[in-house]
Amino acid sequence: MKEILVLGAGRSSTSLIQYLLRHAPAGQWSVTVGDVSEQSAREKIGTSVNGRAIVFDIMNEALSSAAIQGADVVISLMPANLHPLVAKHCLKHSKHLLNASYVSDEMKTFHDEALAKGLLFLNECGLDPGIDHMSAMQVIDNIKARGGKLTSFESFTGGLIAPETDPENPWRYKFTWNPRNVVMAGQGTAKFLQNGQYKYIPYQQLFQRITTVSVPGYGDYEGYANRDSLKYLETYGLQGIQTMLRGTLRNKGYCPAWNVLVQLGCCDDTYALDSVDKMTHRSFINSFLDFHDTQRVEEKLCAVLKLSPEGEEMKRLRWSGLFTSDPVGLATGTPAQILEHILSKRWKLIPGDKDLIVMWHRFRYEADGKKKEIQAHLIATGEDEVHTAMAKTVGLPVGIAAKLLLEGKFKTRGVAIPVKKEFYDPILHELSQTGIHLVEREY
Repeated sequence: MKEILVLGAGRSSTSLIQYLLRHAPAGQWSVTVGDVSEQSAREKIGTSVNGRAIVFDIMNEALSSAAIQGADVVISLMPANLHPLVAKHCLKHSKHLLNASYVSDEMKTFHDEALAKGLLFLNECGLDPGIDHMSAMQVIDNIKARGGKLTSFESFTGGLIAPETDPENPWRYKFTWNPRNVVMAGQGTAKFLQNGQYKYIPYQQLFQRITTVSVPGYGDYEGYANRDSLKYLETYGLQGIQTMLRGTLRNKGYCPAWNVLVQLGCCDDTYALDSVDKMTHRSFINSFLDFHDTQRVEEKLCAVLKLSPEGEEMKRLRWSGLFTSDPVGLATGTPAQILEHILSKRWKLIPGDKDLIVMWHRFRYEADGKKKEIQAHLIATGEDEVHTAMAKTVGLPVGIAAKLLLEGKFKTRGVAIPVKKEFYDPILHELSQTGIHLVEREY
């Protein structure tokens, strides 16, 4: 019997754990789910005889070491900053490690030791990053195999809500992923290549410089640039390309409204506010505005950011409850933590909600002396507030990778991401059997 250890029983783990439990009898493996809350882990296992739940705390050295020592493959769904701690235990006990997070500089330092020990440390095997890499590389490699030369690659992915969900919600958005990551999104400087020129967008401009993305059958979306598209030039084998841009998708109107919160300073996580226990939603917003004897918060906000009182930005902020006298409900917090807490009151998925994943790629290339273009898109809709499209598209690729690894299908070792054919072909093939696949159109 082989053992797969899943670390983390949060919202993204549901589809992954269910997939592993379904395949456990045929694969002759058992599935252990570890979480700081044993109850949460037990709920994910359900009544399956092929799974067990344990308490897992990565800060407990002895507990972590013992749990990892007993596994053959470790899948970490914990926060990305904790993956290196898991990796050290995996190196010590010679265990493979898979996760869905961006590969960090610290993780890269483990490459030589993992390689020497014959271990695969596979990162970026979720949705974005993950399916975006694999689906893009499959098309890029096919274009190259036909003698084409890539000149431009653009890719945008977004976790949204289905059209029928919360129709009164003007943001067309709810938290389907870690809320903190949403509030902190884009901080830093976005870097990309456009028409042969290097472009940089500082955080304070990010949500003002948006790209319109049209998806056939689904309409127009807003895209903003991810932090660093340039690092994927080499990863994708696209050195010499004229345009390289990876970004995040949101529904129309989201970015201008979110930009208001960015400009105010509501997404700052570097300091704590005072008297949070006495703060209301309204006073939270007011804390970032000048004092005025007579002007209301809404008036001051419109004046300083040149907003229309009845405009779309104010409509979204009002709907979110940011101008109410409701208590924040926290004892302490940074601006980002307080904003996340306030938004969670309206942005949390409730029974009956369905989320929506939208991914879009555009490849421009030259072949046979002609300029050509391929556009590809992927759409996935969740079943409900638990079995979300986000959980499926993040969890299933890493689950499939674990199965293939145990079956001996992967030869790559060391720290890697799934951009090779040996990864993307079988993972995308199995995903397509679940209805998760790209639709391509050539222009």
